Amino acid sequence: MINYELLLPAMGEGIIEATITKWLVSKGQHVAVDQPLVEIATDKVDSEIPSPVEGTVTRLVYREGEIPRVGEVIALIETNGVYEGSGQGVLISDFRKPVEQPDIFTIKNLSDRIFQSSDRKPVSPLVRMLAKQRGLSADDLGLIKGTGKNEQITIEDINHYIMDGRKVSNGNNGLKKKMQLPSEVQLVRSEISINPDDEVVEMDRMRKLIASHMIASKNIAAHVTSFLEADITPLVHWRETHKDEFYKKENARLTFTPVFIETVAMSLQEFPRINVSVSGESIIFRKNINVGVATALANGNLIVPVIKFANHENLGGLSRKLTDLATRARNGSLLPEEVKGGTFTITNIGQYNNLTGTPIINQPESAILAFGTIIKKPWAVKTASGYGVAVRDIIMLSLTYDHRVIDGALGGSFLSSVAKRLENFDTSRMI
Repeated sequence: MINYELLLPAMGEGIIEATITKWLVSKGQHVAVDQPLVEIATDKVDSEIPSPVEGTVTRLVYREGEIPRVGEVIALIETNGVYEGSGQGVLISDFRKPVEQPDIFTIKNLSDRIFQSSDRKPVSPLVRMLAKQRGLSADDLGLIKGTGKNEQITIEDINHYIMDGRKVSNGNNGLKKKMQLPSEVQLVRSEISINPDDEVVEMDRMRKLIASHMIASKNIAAHVTSFLEADITPLVHWRETHKDEFYKKENARLTFTPVFIETVAMSLQEFPRINVSVSGESIIFRKNINVGVATALANGNLIVPVIKFANHENLGGLSRKLTDLATRARNGSLLPEEVKGGTFTITNIGQYNNLTGTPIINQPESAILAFGTIIKKPWAVKTASGYGVAVRDIIMLSLTYDHRVIDGALGGSFLSSVAKRLENFDTSRMI
C-alpha cells in the first residue's frame, strides 16, 4: 500500500493560505475518487477539496479552524498506488515517515506557520492585512487580547485596540502617534440588552467576514458619495426591442447590468485615476480593468465575483460571464480567484426598487458605483422649439469614492462620464 499526501492546492494569485472550516471525512474512512474531503475558506470564498485517489484516510493533519499554507500536507490517504485524479498531492511509500509533525498541530505550532504577534498569537490573513494597513507591528498585536476561537485576534479586536489606544499609522514607516480627541467626545461601548422574546443567532462565517470587511473599509478610506440622474430612455427602448434576439444568439438574458459594466469599463479607461488602490502613502495605478459585481445570495449574504479584463469583452461576452458567475455564486461553486483582483465594483440596487444608496468601498479598491431603479418621471426635454416636459426613463447613479486620492472634481467627472455614455447609448448597434 502507498500513502498519498493531499496538499492544500493553489487557489489563485495572492492566496497563500486557507482555513479548514469542516472535515467531511474522518480518520479510517474509505473514500472514492472525487469524493469531497474538506471544506476550506479564504477571505471570501468557501471551497471543497475532492479526493484525487481512492483509499482510506489515515491522518487529518489539521484541525477545523486551523490555517495551512498552500502546498502543505493536510491529509494522508492510504491507496493501492493507482492515481488518476487531478488534485495536488504526492505519492509516498509506506516505509517512509510521511511527516515529522505530530498528528494534530497545536495552536502554538500553528502560529509558527502564520503571521503572529510577539507572544505567538495566531492571526488570520484578513486581520494581518488590516494590521499592516493600520501600521501595527507584531509587538502591538502582542498587546491585543484575542476574542476569537482559541484566543485568535479578530478584526473587531484590531478596531477596538486602535480606538481605545488612539493609535494611527503614520505612512509606511510604522511609527505611531497619539490622536488627540476633543474632550467632549466619548467612546462608549455598552452591553446590549436582550429581551425574553428576542432570538439570538450567531453570525455565520461569511456574515462575519462581510461585517469585518465593511468596518475595515470605513476605518481605512475617507468615504464621499456623489449622486447624478441620467435619462436612459433610448437604452431602455433598445433593450426591450432586442432582448429576445439577444437570448437566442447568446443564450443569456439581456439585462442592464452588462451594459453598466461595459459603460463603467470605458469610463475607467478615460479616467484611470479612479482605477487605483492606496498603499500607505503610495497610489497604485491598476492597468487592468477588473469589475466586481455585488451579488446577493439566497441566505442574505453578499459576494463580489470579478469579471477580469472587462474592457476587452463585448456585450455578449459580459452577459455570458455575468450569468455564469452569478449562477455559481448562488450555488456556492465560485473559485477563490474569481472573487480576487477587482479594481472597481458596481452594485445594482435598482433590482430591489431602491432609488439610490451610499455603498461602502470594496477594499483595496478606491471607488464603487451603485445603479438605482429605473423609474418613469417627468423630465425636461429639448425640442426644436425649446424645452418641453415628457415622461422619460430615469436612473440615479451614486458613486462612493476614497477622498484620500479622489477629489470631488475627479469623482464628479467620472460619474458624469458614465451618465453621458448611458444617455448617448448607440441604439443602432447590432446584437
